[in-house]
Amino acid sequence: MHNDKRSFVKLITLFLLLAIPLITFSQKEKQYKVVNIAFYNLENLFDTLDTPDVNDRDYTPEGLNRWDTKKYNEKLENLAEVLSKIGADATPHGPAVIGLAEMENRNVLEDLVKQEAIADRNYRIVHYDSPDRRGIDVALFYQSEYFEVTNSVSHRLNIEGRENFYTRDQLLVSGLLDGEEFHFIVSHWPSRSGGESRSRPLRNAAADLGRHIIDSVLSINPNAKIIYMGDLNDNPDNQSVMKHLRSKPDAKKLEEGDLFNPFYSFYKKGIGTLAWRDTWSLFDMVMPSKSLMEKDFSSYRFYKANVFNKNFLQQKSGRFKGYPLRTHGGGQYLGGYSDHFPTYILLIKEID
Repeated sequence: MHNDKRSFVKLITLFLLLAIPLITFSQKEKQYKVVNIAFYNLENLFDTLDTPDVNDRDYTPEGLNRWDTKKYNEKLENLAEVLSKIGADATPHGPAVIGLAEMENRNVLEDLVKQEAIADRNYRIVHYDSPDRRGIDVALFYQSEYFEVTNSVSHRLNIEGRENFYTRDQLLVSGLLDGEEFHFIVSHWPSRSGGESRSRPLRNAAADLGRHIIDSVLSINPNAKIIYMGDLNDNPDNQSVMKHLRSKPDAKKLEEGDLFNPFYSFYKKGIGTLAWRDTWSLFDMVMPSKSLMEKDFSSYRFYKANVFNKNFLQQKSGRFKGYPLRTHGGGQYLGGYSDHFPTYILLIKEID
């Protein structure tokens, strides 16, 4: 971040004036709007039905997880609580746009947006079925009062020589955010199943697809405002994220077409979004394009990023104290939220 931008951030005093996702604050005589953009891996949001051609047997009443209506409803309530609180200190009514991963179908998303904690936000849904063998997809929630969808398309990952490999599509949603053209890309890259090294080419290929989508948008508008988000199953310093997707941790070194990765610094400080065997990883990222890093705040620009890892989302005791409090663990129903913490960024613009 530029030195003058750091100084600008330090001088700002927040005065919340409107309790809506696009709030305003003031710095001396200037006023600014703030918008919250989030991402959350829902950790296996499945219904209780045994759906043909979907690997969801474990999430049925007779399955391994004894997944019944009571547990399903508890899961929905828990997830809605999280969505209601992400970045609420800056935007009391939460994110205007949320990228999501690990849901079975549109029906579970319809059930989620109706939950009491977020029902008054009237989130709308962009969702396509993916060919993933686990039967999970990605999606986008948005508040139509602030974001108008003009186009959406689902991009399939096809890997030469791996015709029988099926994973999540990458979702591109274009539209107007408070009147400004934006493009949101939601992804969930292939897992590390079989080992990080062995599975690395799959995530590199997913990153290449993401890069292709970004470049296709930039070919039409070189100054397009793009936000790439998702569970990448890689960390900010992996070659898939840095080299193939072309993200950088230093905003001053961005070249045309690059993404800025604000979560690199979190990761280097030991802050993650999920933990495994006493090691933290930061797979969940929200990355703005270079056009959102300019110093001119006459339109929306990147302001700050955060990992939403509040205490209520963490295990309170035992060996896994501090880990995300998940739905299942060690073969037991824990009644938690997700095995991932959400992430989000704030954008600001000056009001005339």
